[in-house]
Amino acid sequence: MARVAEMMIGRRTVPGLLVCIAIAMASIRLKDATGIAALNPVVVALAVGIALRAAFGLPAALRPGAAFAVRPLLRAAIILLGLQVTIGQLASVGAGALLLAVSSVALTLPFTICLGARLRVEPALAQLIGAGTGICGASAIVAANQVSRGSQEDVAYALAVITLCGTAALLAYPALAPFLGLSARAYGLWAGASIHEVVQAVGAAAAGGPVAAEVGTITKLARVVLLAPAVLALGAFVARSGGTVSGDTVSGGAVSGGVGEKAAMRAPMPWFAFGFLAMVGVASTQLVPTAVDQAGRQLVPLMLAASVAALGLNTNLAALRAKGIRPVLLGVGASVFVSLLGLFGAIMIDR
Repeated sequence: MARVAEMMIGRRTVPGLLVCIAIAMASIRLKDATGIAALNPVVVALAVGIALRAAFGLPAALRPGAAFAVRPLLRAAIILLGLQVTIGQLASVGAGALLLAVSSVALTLPFTICLGARLRVEPALAQLIGAGTGICGASAIVAANQVSRGSQEDVAYALAVITLCGTAALLAYPALAPFLGLSARAYGLWAGASIHEVVQAVGAAAAGGPVAAEVGTITKLARVVLLAPAVLALGAFVARSGGTVSGDTVSGGAVSGGVGEKAAMRAPMPWFAFGFLAMVGVASTQLVPTAVDQAGRQLVPLMLAASVAALGLNTNLAALRAKGIRPVLLGVGASVFVSLLGLFGAIMIDR
């Protein structure tokens, strides 16, 4: 494996990349072995990466590989994610559900950015929390950071906030459902339109029975498809507002910059978003071999976890603590907003 990696990406990149992949594999095995859905491998990989950085620092030999995992590997994972969704799946839930999914993304992201400004949360961090809340949790956060260009600490904090709020929703929705008098379809719509991570949304929807599980899963996938246009729109917003780079940015195979350091820059074009949409189109043809589809479903979680492990390795724990409680309040506020929006929309659609 190491020899193949050397041929493809260069010798200097291999050590760090292998460490990130090892962390990712261990995180996935932990989740599989315990069967605990809340042990999201992406979050576990982040925690392990942060712990290793705090204990041992980030050796120079690992930096090029960590930089590769943060950017090229992550973008490849997001492109492959598109193979898991088809246009036929989205059409099966009806126009009302698709409109609700679009509304969840289109309204939650700007709401979170505006609320973040009121709470005096750094713009990049607010954008990441908004993306994670409105779209699809961890995947959206790491994808959105390709244009927001927040610090490693911004990404780590956003992931922690989204995990906390999404897990709370996973526990709260089934408990609240009996008191709200929702039908199975309406409950599935609510869960799919407003819970952060795919696994959290599907788990909560499944508590409402098979109809709720099916509707919730497809509604959530509709939000996943909106990852690409949302990142494009966010990139345009960052560029128009004179986006900034904050904290440690990965460049040239190493980590550079300091916490609080700002530099005006134009947001890059997120070409990987077009790749994601292209893969949705390919999957919709129904011509993708079963073996390829299954391989993609195995590879994407591994690649995402490895990318986030690299973020953890680059995260300064002291800087993370310095961000305070305001981003947590922002995450809670954004989660309440999208939950109420999803509930209202589900009730209106099911009337």
